[in-house]
Amino acid sequence: MSDPTASPPPASRPRSAAGTPRLTREDWLDAAFVAVVEAGFDQARVLLLAERLGVTRGSFYWHFKDHADLIQALLTRWQALEQATHERLRQSDSADPHADLVHLLEAALTHAGPKLENVRFELALRDLGRRDAAVATLLAEIDSQRMDLFTHKFHRLTADALRARELAALFYLAITGSNQALSRPNTSEAVKAYITAVITRHVIGQAAVKPPA
Repeated sequence: MSDPTASPPPASRPRSAAGTPRLTREDWLDAAFVAVVEAGFDQARVLLLAERLGVTRGSFYWHFKDHADLIQALLTRWQALEQATHERLRQSDSADPHADLVHLLEAALTHAGPKLENVRFELALRDLGRRDAAVATLLAEIDSQRMDLFTHKFHRLTADALRARELAALFYLAITGSNQALSRPNTSEAVKAYITAVITRHVIGQAAVKPPA
């Protein structure tokens, strides 16, 4: 079944009177994403996006009812990508649970993207969640999903439900702080390597250590 929201290939896109391809729904969502990454959700307004794309606002209303519809579509797309990442990592269990956790850590830090766009988008989203109850609920669902994944991975190594949950919480806090540090301009690969080594040694490494009686 075809996806009615998918952008047509360039050769088949409807064309304007000037002969240039008309903007698609994804073009607007991409522009909104970049605007949020650069300066937060306040910059994802229709007029500002139209100026960024070099078109009139009329183009926007071919694809969205209003600004709220655009933001909801942007959040739905982000949530779908998060869900796909979660499913891929959930199904990646191997015979070596320690190696799986190291892989999970690398995936979590790499998830920032080469330009840190994913981290910056999520930071902006969490800022929005402080004033929007629906966004706060969405973020709580994502946090719970991530914690379940981390707990599952640690439980394979510890076989102790409480210990796995506590280590998962430390792991998530470490990743959150790491992404804040890595989002700074001109952060070197050496910093990422150091952070990875510290979390591997002091959080993942502790999972295999028997706690004192």
